[in-house]
Amino acid sequence: VDESELLTVPDGWKEPAFTREDNPRGLLEESSFATLFPKYREAYLKECWPLVQKALSEHYVNATLDLIEGSMTVTTTKKTFDPYAIIRARDLIKLLARSVPFEQVFRILQDDVACDIIKIGSLVRNRESFIKRRGRLLGPKGSTLKALELLTNCYIMVQGNTVSALGPFSGLKEVRKVVLDTMKNIHPIYNIKTLMIKRELSKDPELRSQSWERFLPKFKRKNLKKRKEPKKKNVKKEYTPFPPPQPESQIDKELASGEYFLKESQKKRKRVEEIKAKQADAIKKRQEERNKAFIPPKEKPVVKAKKASTEKKIDIEAIKEKVKNAKKKKLGALPVEEVKLKIAADEKKKKKK
Repeated sequence: VDESELLTVPDGWKEPAFTREDNPRGLLEESSFATLFPKYREAYLKECWPLVQKALSEHYVNATLDLIEGSMTVTTTKKTFDPYAIIRARDLIKLLARSVPFEQVFRILQDDVACDIIKIGSLVRNRESFIKRRGRLLGPKGSTLKALELLTNCYIMVQGNTVSALGPFSGLKEVRKVVLDTMKNIHPIYNIKTLMIKRELSKDPELRSQSWERFLPKFKRKNLKKRKEPKKKNVKKEYTPFPPPQPESQIDKELASGEYFLKESQKKRKRVEEIKAKQADAIKKRQEERNKAFIPPKEKPVVKAKKASTEKKIDIEAIKEKVKNAKKKKLGALPVEEVKLKIAADEKKKKKK
């Protein structure tokens, strides 16, 4: 048998259901879970609570609704044989608190159905951008959400700061990826396109053992506005644990140059000489700038004009004849020869008549 056949689950195979024969003695301890629900869900829960109790009683799990405290509690009984039933009951009350209708919630009690509650409230800091991205997940008139439900075979409910999903495990994984990407500012249409291609590829049995990367689209992110780089870049120096060397004082500099040991009169004379040297340099530069105005500009060399070539002589008489012939002709009129031929043809016609 090929390894690829061993790795894949045969079509139509289902895991056998967990019955009382698998656990005839039941559970030793009582387990319970409770969850709070918002005030606006109270009226709906009152209506559907008998149906909830009936659905859970089939799995021998008790359910209580406390309207004063605003909580729902599920507990196991002595007859409960399935240890995972309490976990499913916990998920059921969680979904009811998150505004999922009972028509969808009771499916969680099936073996091949799971749920996932994705918290999206803390993923985006700005409230306005969060509302926009959440609306993008829904799409115009809920079309994006409906497309996602059809591709993943999951029921999705966007409510407040959470997204509740109910369906098979493979679908829940895709839903979580799409929701998180949408909150990261990646449009859900890109993931929907990828899911559509994957759905078509899964129908081909030959492609099961091959990589699908060559078929899947690759979307590149475009940075529309690029940040302008500053002209002066501040390069950070390497960190060293040692402090920078202490700057030299004025006395240290004088000691190094030997000026410290000079007399006061000698120091004054040296300062005056330095000032005079600076003044002399400034006067010299100023004089050079003034002299620039008196320097004459360089003249361009004179180019001698070329003599007109006398090789091609113009025939004036020929031009005069052309002008005369043109004057004789009327604009739009036929030449003289054609006119004579036309008159002769007309005379012949008249004679025949």
